[in-house]
Amino acid sequence: MAGYVGILVSDPWLQNQFTQVELRSLKTHFTSMRRESGKLTVEDLASRMSRLKVVGENLSEQERADFIADLYPNLNDEVDFEFFLKVYLKLHAHASARTGSPAKNSSAFLKAATTTLLHTISESEKASYVAHINNYLAQDGFLNKYLPINPSSNDLFEIVKDGVLLCKLINVAVPGTIDERAINTKRLLNPWERNENHTLCLNSAKAIGCTVVNIGTQDFIEGRIQLLADLNLKKTPQLVELVDDSKDVEELMSLPPEKILLRWMNFQLKKSPYKKIVSNFSTDVKDAEAYAHLLNVLAPEHSNPSTLAVKDPFQRAKLVLEHADRMGCKRYLTAKDIVDGSPNLNLAFVAHIFQHRNGLSTQTKQISFLETLPDDAQVSREERVFRFWINSLGNSTYIDNVFEDLRNGWILLETLDKVSPGIVNWKIANRPPIKLPFKKVENCNQVVKIGKQLKFSLVNIAGTDIVQGNKKLILAYLWQLMRYNILQLLKNLRFHSHGKEITDVDILRWANTKVSDSGSQSRMDSFKDKSLSDGIFFLELLSAVQPRSVNWSLVTKGVTDEQKKMNATYIISIARKLGCSIFLLPEDITEVNQKMILTLTASIMYWFLKQPVEEKPSATSDSENGSQVETISNSTTDDSASESSVE
Repeated sequence: MAGYVGILVSDPWLQNQFTQVELRSLKTHFTSMRRESGKLTVEDLASRMSRLKVVGENLSEQERADFIADLYPNLNDEVDFEFFLKVYLKLHAHASARTGSPAKNSSAFLKAATTTLLHTISESEKASYVAHINNYLAQDGFLNKYLPINPSSNDLFEIVKDGVLLCKLINVAVPGTIDERAINTKRLLNPWERNENHTLCLNSAKAIGCTVVNIGTQDFIEGRIQLLADLNLKKTPQLVELVDDSKDVEELMSLPPEKILLRWMNFQLKKSPYKKIVSNFSTDVKDAEAYAHLLNVLAPEHSNPSTLAVKDPFQRAKLVLEHADRMGCKRYLTAKDIVDGSPNLNLAFVAHIFQHRNGLSTQTKQISFLETLPDDAQVSREERVFRFWINSLGNSTYIDNVFEDLRNGWILLETLDKVSPGIVNWKIANRPPIKLPFKKVENCNQVVKIGKQLKFSLVNIAGTDIVQGNKKLILAYLWQLMRYNILQLLKNLRFHSHGKEITDVDILRWANTKVSDSGSQSRMDSFKDKSLSDGIFFLELLSAVQPRSVNWSLVTKGVTDEQKKMNATYIISIARKLGCSIFLLPEDITEVNQKMILTLTASIMYWFLKQPVEEKPSATSDSENGSQVETISNSTTDDSASESSVE
């Protein structure tokens, strides 16, 4: 398993259009075609691609030949695998268009999924994404030579190839997520440097809550994260005006941003003659009537009586957008997008209205409710880590709050099945929606039972504690589950044939050995060693596992708090750039949060050990590596090592 790399394509964009299953299948077809005559030319493709599904079934050989000849006039040129993939993509899109999908006004490209399917993006959505990029990145020193992007072209998909724009977009969404010192920004990047940028981008996207399971470079969901960033009580405490008492405040805090936005919109609409409830950003707003009333409430000085008088929804939508323009509200959609009910663009439009003018009171006695709520920064940070980790696993439902969304037990069962396949008894599990409380308890009882089976410490924890949303016990369970997951990954990677368990001590000693072998005197005595706060040890560890990863000229001495934070941010970005999937914050390093320090160290260890032997960036041979780790697995735990164990 450690030596498996899969089929690599030098162009990261092209690589992202296919799953490994698809690439292996297409590689087999390509090899077979070339074997028939010793080589494969452009002219040969039309006849030999008849065996491929979609391309072969929906286009005749003559149609394929004509299409290829129009694109590639040099028919005698020899075809390599990457050229073959590009031709296949274009033929696939052409064949799908012939059968009626995608729509003629859509740009279509393959999305990495378990089967070959088309993900379509409307020209309006593409234009909105381009406008978003042009607006927020116009002053960027590196990207200004590419901006503004022409929304009517496909330049967007060309510019994202090196991964720089995507990394910059993530920092627009959540500033400081990526340390830009870690981004490869040379004029000409080689395929591996581009891949590093894409890896950094995707791992960072997961860390800010984006769903990146089966995702390609076309999924610009970072903009959505940015637009909804203020829809919480910490950023906008005036949202408390939407509720009546402290119990409702807690419920509001647990809602996903889209639901808060809908609640806000309906709250404002109650001040108007509009009596309907808006429950979505598609069918409920496509007549533009709700928008007209909303803007009249928020900015009556810019209202136009004709907006509600017109009968045609399209004309009303145009007048609504003119109203938004007069109040200075940014918007990236058209009147047609409104009447078509485009959910993404309408969500963005309402979010922009909220950001520009939310109509909430700046002084309200109800804000005093916030003072009665627990404000535990550590609980909040841990909840965030576990939430993003669970969402990264690709469960059936995206969760917005672990204390609320895990209470029926179903997502926990799915997570357990991902971590330890086959361990869940699905015959006795109750699938959502679950209305009866005892059904939720049954699910959570199985969650606790499996936890005990996995040797979690679950003293005085019962299924009812999860159903009731007991924060302390839920966090304790999730930490043990996350820790078990990383330890199992390490065990399966190197020890499946020996059945040896990995412990916290093994990880600690591995890290110290790697740093020591690199010639450094740095050492960590435990995962709560306060000397780790300056980040130097982890920079030396990263440099030991991949010598070219750290630019030491950018590293600070780590004396002041600001210097320590700069080093911590750099560490996280470098680890993600290598391929480590981590969810901690810089504060977890500077404050030496022992749980997060353990996950960081284990993730670096996992990345290093899964590298193919011939690509290991170290002088240590694989046999030496194996013996080293096996030795520490058999070692006894001394007092200092015991201190490093995190329960």
